[in-house]
Amino acid sequence: MGKLNGFLEIERFSCQDLDVQSRITHFDEFHVHQDIDKQSLQAARCMDCGVPFCQNGKMMNGMVSGCPLNNLIPEWNDSLYHKQYDEGLKRLLKTNIFPEFTSRVCPALCEGACTCSLHGEAVTVRNNEYALIEYGYKNDLVGPHVPTQRVDQSVAVVGSGPAGLAAAYQLNQRGYHVTVYEKADRLGGLLMYGIPNMKLDKSIIDRRIDLMKKEGIEFKVNSPIESKEDADHLINQYDSIVLACGARKPRDINVKGRDAKGVYFAVDYLSQVTKSLLDSNLENKNYIETKDKNVLIIGGGDTGNDCVATAIRLGCQSVVQLEMMGELPEVRSENNPWPEYPRIKKVDYGQEESIHVFKQDPRIYNSTIKEIITDEFNQVKQVVYVSLKRENNRFVEIEGSEKVIDVDLILIAAGFVGCENAITNAFELDLTDRGTVSEKGFKTPKEKIYTCGDMRRGQSLVVWAIQEGLRVAKRVDFDLTFKRK
Repeated sequence: MGKLNGFLEIERFSCQDLDVQSRITHFDEFHVHQDIDKQSLQAARCMDCGVPFCQNGKMMNGMVSGCPLNNLIPEWNDSLYHKQYDEGLKRLLKTNIFPEFTSRVCPALCEGACTCSLHGEAVTVRNNEYALIEYGYKNDLVGPHVPTQRVDQSVAVVGSGPAGLAAAYQLNQRGYHVTVYEKADRLGGLLMYGIPNMKLDKSIIDRRIDLMKKEGIEFKVNSPIESKEDADHLINQYDSIVLACGARKPRDINVKGRDAKGVYFAVDYLSQVTKSLLDSNLENKNYIETKDKNVLIIGGGDTGNDCVATAIRLGCQSVVQLEMMGELPEVRSENNPWPEYPRIKKVDYGQEESIHVFKQDPRIYNSTIKEIITDEFNQVKQVVYVSLKRENNRFVEIEGSEKVIDVDLILIAAGFVGCENAITNAFELDLTDRGTVSEKGFKTPKEKIYTCGDMRRGQSLVVWAIQEGLRVAKRVDFDLTFKRK
């Protein structure tokens, strides 16, 4: 690095957020980023550490440390610091084809493994990434790359989430004729309908897909593949098929009163709100209404947090999150040393907004729902929840810990249990015990059929989905090249 003592001399400055009272009145992105010339100073904090764990992307004690895409972080940090923005962008795009997505929604595994974070604060890797990619778009450095040659082979990609888009992009660059099938009315998968607009403005997705269309990729929306006839049509029409349909089957709850009115899955709630926002700026009211309601969210993860923020923007009366896990420490514990991913308490944007509006963190730790109480119309009225403790590596209810709260609407954000049945049944695919597609090296036992992303590895992060898409494209390219010879 050009400034060897930068990490000692320069304090970390991350992008700022709009004040809570302002941002909860709209669904626009609320992060305010610095000008790239100012952001370049933050890149000087990259410390030429010799062993850049930030780009390692390896499992450590059950969690990933560093970037799964193996981004060349010290290299483009150095270019950013020296204001060689064009070169920094080239190094960034060498490993990450969609940094406009990861710089907005990735939890920054790289920063958790940054050497600076061992005794201080990590480099603002994600903000630096954002600065470079947005500089590239602003200055027409990110444009369509149309392949100069084509091969006489075609590939269908089913699913337009980050894994499907990555696979389609890479295969198109290799000269294949690529068609992407998406069952929804808009492209992007969970990027479009699973992540709220305030975290990822949907124009960012459209911007990238417009480039991919110009590069020669064909996209078909409202095109579900849910029957054997649909599957056979693709098998007969294409040389290879990549299934990147995610793992969207939600984990349900098994409690008394589950059949009550007013109980929904979180992704359905988020999807409906986003669709209504895009279709009519929420005026058509085609979403699950949370205005003036007491909302209970089951699940303390990112999806639950997104539900908190969305419910607040839609004017809920109150919001509570039940979290089975215990409250994490403020700082790393001794059994969670650097460079492992830091298991520490995080107050995310939704919780921050709840604290501002309702004067309390919505999360209730070590707890779960026990019973749903309804009125005479079978509408949710109250919920009984209990406290939990760990015994023999499992959660058990604490006797006598029952509490009752008034609830009008319940959102289940308890994670996912695998692929949706329609697509796997259509292609007659076997599943693993985790509900993912059975495969070996991305190739299923069925001729021509490959899989990647959450559909292959289970519920995961956008950065993993991109890596999966790139890797399955490499496997498909290898197999199709062999067939041509």
